[in-house]
Amino acid sequence: MATPIRETPILKGKDARRFDRAMKNVKPMTEEQKQRIRAEAEAFVNEVTIKI
Repeated sequence: MATPIRETPILKGKDARRFDRAMKNVKPMTEEQKQRIRAEAEAFVNEVTIKI
């Protein structure tokens, strides 16, 4: 049987402020980064064989 998922902790104080600041300053990925990630994911899928 799977272990139960624990409750997500609530951020308070400095941690909450740091998280809020980080969420407001998210930098979008460049098209080059997206292509590299897609290529790596595709290579991984092609290499992995799942046996059922």
